[in-house]
Amino acid sequence: MKRLFFIVSLLFFCLSYSQELKQNQRVWFAYTGQYKVSNHWGYHIEAQFRLDNQLEQNLQNLFRVGGIYYLSKSENISGGYALVNTYNASLDEFFKENRFWEQYQVNKKWNDNKNTIIYRFRLEQRWVEQLAAESNATNYQNRFRYLNRNLFHLLNFKSTNEELYAILQNEVFLNAGDNKVNSKLIDQNRFLVGLGLNYNNNIRLELGYMNHFITSTSANNVMNHTISVSLLQNLDLQKH
Repeated sequence: MKRLFFIVSLLFFCLSYSQELKQNQRVWFAYTGQYKVSNHWGYHIEAQFRLDNQLEQNLQNLFRVGGIYYLSKSENISGGYALVNTYNASLDEFFKENRFWEQYQVNKKWNDNKNTIIYRFRLEQRWVEQLAAESNATNYQNRFRYLNRNLFHLLNFKSTNEELYAILQNEVFLNAGDNKVNSKLIDQNRFLVGLGLNYNNNIRLELGYMNHFITSTSANNVMNHTISVSLLQNLDLQKH
């Protein structure tokens, strides 16, 4: 996995400078909740709001829901539906994307259970609205995503339930098959570094910098320098 992470990162940097780049500043806010309701079952709720650096223009929002099946304490599979609204500046209008997703995730502890590494493999089936086309016209695309996420323990506060940790993660998006949305193999890459505050392994607040690289079939590639603010909840709602 470490070798794959290095290869993907190298490809990303080669693509970044292979043609002219358009660079922007962005701010992302995200909430992710995972709620376990039995030994094997849970559900997932997520909302993201992506704005310009002045916090004036909503550029994209995403809402994702799904079910989770826990294979073990460290492995789970999940799937569900997502609705994405993206702003088209040239038309001054939002276009919609309907998406189904399926994923497999592994969480591993190391360094006396202080650090965590997460591997996530996700498949997506996307129906993207075409604003300039006929009414209700959509393009279909299959996409594969691989996330490598690392959490490094830094220190505990007065209470051992409160922990400060560092974040290092990368996610690559690969298009599969004959796609009309983006014909390139690498759709985008998200590299993030940051800090997180963990309370009792139930609530996490994370702040980081994301280098968000996006390829384009017909225009210049885009690199968004993004401030990422995330609130994550992982709650056990089982009756004990």
